[in-house]
Amino acid sequence: MIEKIQKTYEPERAIIAGLSADSMKPHDRSTEESLDELEALLETAGGICLGRTLQSRPRPEPRTFVGTGKVKEIKEMAKANDCTVAVFDNELTPSQMKALAEELDLKVIDRSSLILDIFAGRAQTREGRLQVELAQYNYLLPRLTGMWKHLTSQTGTSAPIGTRGPGETQLETDRRHIRRKIDKLRAELRDVIRTRDTQRRLREKNAIPVVALVGYTNAGKSTLLNTLTDAGIAAENRLFDTLDTTTRRLVVSETQEALLSDTVGFIRKLPHHLVESFKATLEELKYADLLIHVIDASSSECDEQIRVVDDMISSLGAGDTPRLEVYNKCDVVTADVRERGASIVEISAKTGQGIDVLLKKIEESLSAEKKKVTLKIPYNKANLIEKLHSENAVSGTRYLEEHIEVDAIVSQTLYGRMKEYEAV
Repeated sequence: MIEKIQKTYEPERAIIAGLSADSMKPHDRSTEESLDELEALLETAGGICLGRTLQSRPRPEPRTFVGTGKVKEIKEMAKANDCTVAVFDNELTPSQMKALAEELDLKVIDRSSLILDIFAGRAQTREGRLQVELAQYNYLLPRLTGMWKHLTSQTGTSAPIGTRGPGETQLETDRRHIRRKIDKLRAELRDVIRTRDTQRRLREKNAIPVVALVGYTNAGKSTLLNTLTDAGIAAENRLFDTLDTTTRRLVVSETQEALLSDTVGFIRKLPHHLVESFKATLEELKYADLLIHVIDASSSECDEQIRVVDDMISSLGAGDTPRLEVYNKCDVVTADVRERGASIVEISAKTGQGIDVLLKKIEESLSAEKKKVTLKIPYNKANLIEKLHSENAVSGTRYLEEHIEVDAIVSQTLYGRMKEYEAV
């Protein structure tokens, strides 16, 4: 009998580095807090941070990004800790990545590459895998030259026999291959989008409201989904624990149901290619009837995380969608999160604290556009009552001699269909 051998890998040993330059936009600059987040991302990807450094200068150095002095410091730090990779908090150009790899004699990746790697390991559905693969190819395409430097450097008449020119040939071959893959992935994603559009039209036809959970990664969206719907989604205290969108039916009250969707968490400096690839999924937010912005009340970066999510919601065209701000993890926060407002709820998805208040707020928000009516339904139109019950719109029923009298809370769409039966 042959025993199956499982390979175990040591965590990759890494140095992390960031740059805060005066010429950068404030949100693009590295800070100690963003390096903390980068370290958490590294751990999520299976690495271990053995050193970190933050550089300040007027502007990025064109070739090495952080400057030759800082490169030397990073190299010494990496050698002392026997590191194999340097991870940069900022996005590097292909030429900067190539120069740094040569200077440091290490594998060099940036924040975008690290996040893409994490997403690749977390995608479970076909759509999720397509989106991540598309983002990876778009990220890889401009960086191919550096990957083939060992061949392109051997071109010329003095190069060894058999190596003259193959680097450029292989490079162009790979570029064509990747462009074909990108076209194929985009076509497959268009098919997925068409399917989702059909599903959305069906929801609209049935007048089922949609509530979407949004928030910074690790704010507790999956835990809240589990608490509200018994979804049974694995939820752990780590970044991007849930990637694929999950939708469950939510019983808000005796007369109100909705579809509750959990979306991928946001993070500062989210890779552009990843946002573009996931846009088809994320744009579902603008079709939601209500957004629940789940906020980590225990985070020292709470305000910055709120800004990141608000900016992303606006960029996706969902800025005008009704929204509840839900401050989670209040079981570990002693003081009031902040002055309460009409759209602010304090909860603990873990302990259940404040969930009853949240459900009441959801019902109020979904009912804001609804109408309370009394309908006189003829007995030969009794099938309309089944429609009302299917949408949990009925609050009372009386069977009279000439008709059935129904008290209901209906959406504007459903009211349009039932208006002729409204009791005057």
